[in-house]
Amino acid sequence: MNMRIRSLRCFLLSYVFPEPVKLSYFGGERRIIKRDAMLIRVETDNGLVGYGPGEGSEAAARIINDTIAPWAEGRTLLDADALRVQFQAAGQWDRKTYQTYGTVEVAFYDLLGKFNGAPVSELVGGRVRDRIALYGSAGMYQPPEEYAREAALTKEMGFRAYKMRPALGPDLDVETVRQMRAATGPDFQLMVDAHSWWRMGDRSYSPDTVEQTARGMAENDITWLEEPLPPEDHAAYRALRAKDIVPIATGEHEHTEEGFLDLIHNECTDFVQSDVVCQGGYAMGRRLFGEIEKAGLRFAFHSWGTTLELIAAAHVGVCWPERVVEWLECPVYTEPGRKFMYEWPLAAEILTTPLEIDRGDLIVPRAPGLGVAIDENVIERYPWKPGPWSFFTLISPPETYAVTSDHSIAWADKP
Repeated sequence: MNMRIRSLRCFLLSYVFPEPVKLSYFGGERRIIKRDAMLIRVETDNGLVGYGPGEGSEAAARIINDTIAPWAEGRTLLDADALRVQFQAAGQWDRKTYQTYGTVEVAFYDLLGKFNGAPVSELVGGRVRDRIALYGSAGMYQPPEEYAREAALTKEMGFRAYKMRPALGPDLDVETVRQMRAATGPDFQLMVDAHSWWRMGDRSYSPDTVEQTARGMAENDITWLEEPLPPEDHAAYRALRAKDIVPIATGEHEHTEEGFLDLIHNECTDFVQSDVVCQGGYAMGRRLFGEIEKAGLRFAFHSWGTTLELIAAAHVGVCWPERVVEWLECPVYTEPGRKFMYEWPLAAEILTTPLEIDRGDLIVPRAPGLGVAIDENVIERYPWKPGPWSFFTLISPPETYAVTSDHSIAWADKP
């Protein structure tokens, strides 16, 4: 018996902060007014419903509503790979449309898993393990002692690693890492996401400053330095990595498979990063993992959204050994009695029950599909608020930039 797709819908969701979160840093001020998400829902003629996470942007919603849904509804869902080939052959789609289809495909796999009584991991390669290491990700524009407090709290929660975002100026950035190491001890891993260093206008760090700051951080044994240079400048990454100061991580802002392959094959990075939601879904990841393994590199998922995004990524991650797919980013938010960068209740409430985490590892369920239950009530609890979720106001030159939920672009258009 086959399934026919009856309906494909996406729901944009927003959690609006009671007051905007204002964070000062070396280059200016960041103002965060909300956090956005998308829930994708696909129903078939036999009554099964599949879910997937999506990019919380109106651009992605338009692509799903105007292009992907009209094409998919009424089609037989028997094999997700075959359906993708049919979609690719149906039109000359742009890059964004292909990437958005990859996100919708997660919901197709959830449906196929439920239909066949198998977890998604068995449909996207076959799992070789049941767990994947999480690193707690927070740390945004605060004094060094606050980063150190967060790092220690992350360790207390059972994580084996913590990632932060430095933007205090070179000397204080190095001092921050020193304090984090003192607070956590030698057996805890620290990641540094330096994407602000090249987005501060005239105050952006020069390549020489990046190198010297990296050397200072290396004295306190960091696991990786992430995106310390403009991500499109692969030559600069190759030159920095050749100095063998600290392991380098990048990939979150790659737009094409060719870009990823250049990073992998031209010695630009140690850790390749990609996001299931906005960089091509399972199909892109499955093509890259083999190349990463052959190059002797490691992969780490970028994931900056809900727990549904975490579980979607984990299902394909456990199809590869830890020496290839090593880490899954797990954002940690403020909750009662536990202060991090800010609260975002929607992130956890999208699932009816918490994910199973054991000693810092996410245990990937073996139940059919993604193995989690969705609370559709979040659609009414968190109605969509249009507009960017975050703004950067630079000191020099005086500019304000808006950020949407697409993590594969440096900035959105100016407001």
